[in-house]
Amino acid sequence: MKILVLNGGSSSFKSSLFDVTGKEGAAAPNPLWEAHVDWERHPGTAEIEIKSAGAVSNRSVPVKAPIDALGPLMEMLPHRDEIRVAGHRVVHGGRAFRESTRITPEVRAGIAKAASFAPEHNRLELEAIDCMARILGPDAVQVAVFDTAFHASLPPPAYVYPGPYEWLGQGIRRYGFHGISHQYTSRRAADILGKDLAAVRMITCHLGNGCSLAAIRDGVSIDTTMGFTPLEGLMMGTRSGSIDPGIVIHLVRHLGLSAAELDRVLNKESGLRGISGVSGDMRTVLEAMGRGDVRAQLAFDVYVHRLRSETGAMIASLGGLDALVFTAGVGENSPQVRTAAVEGFAFLGVKLDAAKNAQSPADTDVSMADSAVRVLVVHTQEEWEIARESFRVVGGVP
Repeated sequence: MKILVLNGGSSSFKSSLFDVTGKEGAAAPNPLWEAHVDWERHPGTAEIEIKSAGAVSNRSVPVKAPIDALGPLMEMLPHRDEIRVAGHRVVHGGRAFRESTRITPEVRAGIAKAASFAPEHNRLELEAIDCMARILGPDAVQVAVFDTAFHASLPPPAYVYPGPYEWLGQGIRRYGFHGISHQYTSRRAADILGKDLAAVRMITCHLGNGCSLAAIRDGVSIDTTMGFTPLEGLMMGTRSGSIDPGIVIHLVRHLGLSAAELDRVLNKESGLRGISGVSGDMRTVLEAMGRGDVRAQLAFDVYVHRLRSETGAMIASLGGLDALVFTAGVGENSPQVRTAAVEGFAFLGVKLDAAKNAQSPADTDVSMADSAVRVLVVHTQEEWEIARESFRVVGGVP
């Protein structure tokens, strides 16, 4: 079954085409076709990179809005007449959606309702759903795979905020995000270790521009760092992560910041970018550190401090730790971050193999043979996880 996957973000869009049989192993197969669209680098232009049959091609398309790039992108899509299923990453499922599901008018309405929690993402995903209905035709099945669904297993003490109890009835609770990545990464890590996922107490560290941890026990998420929105938790590329709520009150009361201004400051002007003054990209921050930039060094140190602190909290939730897994852009490609993070847990007997770690090998155990905790680097494959979930939802029959 050929399944088209659409993974939209606030600044880029990934699409992949898979031929799924349901007999694949834990590792992701190579897609038949994949595309990456970036519209933040050059405003008003969508930069499209296509990979197909081993060849790479690039194209620039003028756009007024991100969704405008989908039409030209689909013109380059092979096997178009054979595609009967489209799987969409939907960031926020709210209280209504606790697992992947076929998209119906009722489901679409529910996704629209949850857009108030994640407006940038859910609205783009709704546009992609509508666009696919036009391009693939009314007979195509569309599936929503929710980033929050993996964390539906959180117990009440982990998802209830210590505010007024009425908040819970209003949908104000911790949902967790990056669930598609945490789901794939945890299953792949267990496969690398040669163990049943349910038998491994694991922390998956999704460290990209957005960052989150998930504590996984008995094969399910029991705690995570992101909450009501993707703003909670770790320090990120441009997001602050958790801060004292009194800061927000202070900024409103004494500096007169509006909701829109707070949104911009906390989501776009904080994190690595806010502290370093250089960039929200860890690679650029590390380069600045190498030149002796004091603020870049501080940004790195704060990032690591918060990472260690939140990892310690996840270990407490798990009651111990068997495996620590790093994934996503920073997690997969920064030996410095992995080294600094693991050093904080040397007292638990965690030992990195420095030579292996320096190579940033994908899907590899980079810990020493006598390490009390296994440390893995896993290349996250969100698109493949969306394809697998879509196949499961349709039961192999669209």
